[in-house]
Amino acid sequence: MSFLDAFALLRPWWFLAIPVVVLLALRAAWRSAPLGDWARAVDPALMAHLARTGAVLGGRRQANLAAALAAGLIALALTGPAVERADGRTFRNLDETVIVVDLSRSVTEGGNLQGVRQAAAAVAEAAGTRAVALVVYAGDAYLAASPTTDRDSLGTTLFALDADTVPDRGTHPERGLALAHRTLAEANVVAADVVLISDGDGIGEAATREARAIAEHGWRLQALFVPADKPLPPGAPKPDRAALDALVRAGGGTVADIATPGPVLDAVGAGLSQHLAAGGYGVLAYADLGRWLLLLAALPVLVLFRRSA
Repeated sequence: MSFLDAFALLRPWWFLAIPVVVLLALRAAWRSAPLGDWARAVDPALMAHLARTGAVLGGRRQANLAAALAAGLIALALTGPAVERADGRTFRNLDETVIVVDLSRSVTEGGNLQGVRQAAAAVAEAAGTRAVALVVYAGDAYLAASPTTDRDSLGTTLFALDADTVPDRGTHPERGLALAHRTLAEANVVAADVVLISDGDGIGEAATREARAIAEHGWRLQALFVPADKPLPPGAPKPDRAALDALVRAGGGTVADIATPGPVLDAVGAGLSQHLAAGGYGVLAYADLGRWLLLLAALPVLVLFRRSA
């Protein structure tokens, strides 16, 4: 990992203050008179007499520049320049991924089950060193694999999935999402991705409520759409991409097809620090260097307190 990969700005909107400081500095340096507005407020004859008697001392533009430099450094410090903590990845419950796989008839018999397995494995690989759990559902939902970093064991489970893995007939994605939600909540996970692999069947208000509950925790619901790969069995519902898109919007994530999963893999594969920062927990993963810039800003401030003879 390069330095730039580990570097971030925790409060980048403070960059907007820097151009303002620059403009004020230029005005102070080039337009302000040594005595500011006093020269216009005081009678010229009186001001000349006071200057001859040493009663007034002209201001220094250097002081204005020192103040502007201090203000610029303070604004830069407030942007929150930070580097990733070396020990951030030692906290196992900071960031996890839960893969939720639809094993209803429309997917196992009409969809591309092999593609579903491969997509789930790709998500697990994209999660890197983070723990990954596997939830499967049809008429009911089951935890097929507890959160684990053992990719070999998880891969064995994934490629054993078939039409008989879930004995309950039907399609209830809300149950799969609820189980994923409960798994993350019981582990007190701070940041997480829930990746739903589905053809969109069975999505209704209950599933939307679960998606919103996931988003309210600061987690994100991603989805991979499974299109029909072969003729559907009699009575099987058709894939519904629009319903899956709406569900993902409620969950604050990204949706893609299993054939082109790149956007979802990129979202899952984002660094731990990016996930935590997005959830408001950036301080757990980043060491804020802004305080040291505040100390540096104190040096030009000292110039403002210099006594003049």
